Amino acid sequence: MLDAEGRGWAAEPKWDGFRAQLAVWPGGRVLLRSRQGTDMTASFPEIRAAALAQLPADTGLDGELVVWEHGRLAFERLQQRLAWRGRGAAEGAGQWPAHFVVFDLVRADGADLTGWPYERRRAALEALFTDHRLEAPLTLCPSTTDPAVARAWLKWTAAGLEGLCFKRLDQPYTGGVRAWRKYKVRTTTEAIIGAVTGTLEPPRTVLLGRYDAAGRLQYVGRSTTLSARLGRALGDVLVPPAGAYPWQGWTFSAGWGTQRTLDIVLVEPAVVLEVAADVARDGAGRFRHPARPHRIRTDVEVGQVALFGEF
Repeated sequence: MLDAEGRGWAAEPKWDGFRAQLAVWPGGRVLLRSRQGTDMTASFPEIRAAALAQLPADTGLDGELVVWEHGRLAFERLQQRLAWRGRGAAEGAGQWPAHFVVFDLVRADGADLTGWPYERRRAALEALFTDHRLEAPLTLCPSTTDPAVARAWLKWTAAGLEGLCFKRLDQPYTGGVRAWRKYKVRTTTEAIIGAVTGTLEPPRTVLLGRYDAAGRLQYVGRSTTLSARLGRALGDVLVPPAGAYPWQGWTFSAGWGTQRTLDIVLVEPAVVLEVAADVARDGAGRFRHPARPHRIRTDVEVGQVALFGEF
């Protein structure tokens, strides 16, 4: 938490979206690109239009693209938006409009500000929003040096906020996030083991499920690599499925944003595992990031696990 970081640090909310850089060049050229350099301008015409209308030329911003749906950040809608171009992008902007949450100013009036300390860049960023009356879909990311304010932001996790980022006030701009400290909110919950990667003795990771209201086992996410101790313990209790299995023929992605699929071994869905999962979920409540396994819950029956879609 902020009070543990000591003086000289600022805290910002950590958003569940796409890290992106937005630049307006002289002559009306706009570029919205990912941290990896992918040009995303055509997929988000509402951000391009706002940049042209509101930002002075020769301005560079760093921030996070986010989409809201039903009062929560919807990362999967961002992924859909990224794949759309032309007419599809315009339709996507109407259905799932994006916001660009700005947390840094790296170029202003043609001057490179990356060597400035965070505190000075932050003051210039706030002045930019005030002087040019910037408004949605351009949004100023909150920043604070007050531990009480930072702790209050953690209540926003119900809306999909992942946690907090900490940045030194005297730190120059760096393109990555290695110089930042991150605090992610995790919740402890239970899920049913439906498959594993590796072998049954011992498994490497587990695939987790929950039953929906109709009694169908739905996939909710994957674990991080199991410890040797937990892997051996699970190898003693997991068995192949006894009959028809709901995930027979299914394929599972190795992660968000990859086409690689997992080789899995199905197991009888009879073992409950307690895991720690962060708050990044899709609209159905699936874990977007691997959950950390804690322990086998022999005291919890499968029927006692929360239903699919319950957070």
